[in-house]
Amino acid sequence: MKIFVHDPDFLSAHESPLPFNYVEADGKMISFSTSDGKIANAYEVKASIPTNNYLFVFHEWWGLNDYIKQRADELQKSIGNVNVIAIDMYDGKIATVADSAGAYMSVVKDARLENNINGAINYVGKNARIATIGWCFGGGLSLKGASLAGKQAVGCVMYYGMPITDVNKLKELNCDVLGIFASREKWISPEVVKQFEQNMKNAGKNLTVKSYDAEHAFANPSNPHYDKVAATDANANALEFLKKVFK
Repeated sequence: MKIFVHDPDFLSAHESPLPFNYVEADGKMISFSTSDGKIANAYEVKASIPTNNYLFVFHEWWGLNDYIKQRADELQKSIGNVNVIAIDMYDGKIATVADSAGAYMSVVKDARLENNINGAINYVGKNARIATIGWCFGGGLSLKGASLAGKQAVGCVMYYGMPITDVNKLKELNCDVLGIFASREKWISPEVVKQFEQNMKNAGKNLTVKSYDAEHAFANPSNPHYDKVAATDANANALEFLKKVFK
């Protein structure tokens, strides 16, 4: 998604999130070590009964804000037998306007993103069964996270994120993917999605695509142009997929 940060249309498509202060959080912030000698942070919501099922949540370019924490809580309640970890990919920075979000996304190093994901994988342990979900910037990271999880990966949900284009990299996936896209956006466009479908087929991997007659970021309730009907249906598809892979 970094390639779009200097596109004025992309910036204008991301209006500032509506104010929201989440005060009834079920989870808590945690920290874990990363291989670059630093510390990463995440918001963790644990299942009431111990389980090796883990869902990694990847935030949009705004950062790990209260909307994402609320979403993590909702996912845990809806799925049930899963621990949810929303990884802070910006190391504490949260944007409230598009210019700041674009700046944070453009300067974060790919190596740091990968170290944060691998740190979370190490944190949950080698017996964890890992699924991933993310939106926009986090949609691409959801696919990246599933790839890094290797044989521990059980499923990936990516909302309108930039797909991996290297077929050899896609061959490293060990799980099915649900891709949720918006047909009216021009960045992760229908053409990009079509190529992704072909690349996944060439890699011998299973991809299910759900495309909605909506704009980019349609599923984000903090977006002033949130599409409730499309978002509700997309969420139902995502939950059905995640419940299935965690059985």
